Amino acid sequence: MDDTFAARLNMVESQVRTADVTDLRIQDAMRRIPREAFLPAARAYQAYADAEPEYAPGRRLLRPRDVAKLVQLAAPVAGEQGLAIAAPYAASLLEACGVSVTRFDDEALARPPSGPFDILVCEGAMGQIPAEWLEALSVGGRAVVIERQGPAGRAVVYLRTAEGFGRRTGFDATPAFLPGLEPQIGFAF
Repeated sequence: MDDTFAARLNMVESQVRTADVTDLRIQDAMRRIPREAFLPAARAYQAYADAEPEYAPGRRLLRPRDVAKLVQLAAPVAGEQGLAIAAPYAASLLEACGVSVTRFDDEALARPPSGPFDILVCEGAMGQIPAEWLEALSVGGRAVVIERQGPAGRAVVYLRTAEGFGRRTGFDATPAFLPGLEPQIGFAF
């Protein structure tokens, strides 16, 4: 057994399964997909740590626990169409669940490709989900993101219905903000 395979097994057993990730498709994908492939060679050693390694300037992979829980919240169904925004590892996990994924990691993150998409996932925090992201969802589509206004954040699932959008919260998480999606601090009287 090579070292990276052993590290993937350990990551799933110690960081993912213990965090209530019960979807076996996600666990199996995390055991197979080499997380270090999404990182520059100089940071590959961080792939399986309980950390958020930077894969490009201003872009980080979520902690293994957080990305697994986020994908599980999305409840992927084989045959669905997905959009992964600044989320290369989450995109691979969705693809392993049978979702056809469009990857988007452009500088103008607030303006992703138009949909419709059944699933939208992002591996970074934001103050609030941009309206353009919600508009890219099909009816029945889910957006799973982490919203933060301060030091702590919450995973949020948005569901598009024929009447509008529903919102429910998931787990606590504190990933770094994506550049340009930080909360807008204002002054009020």
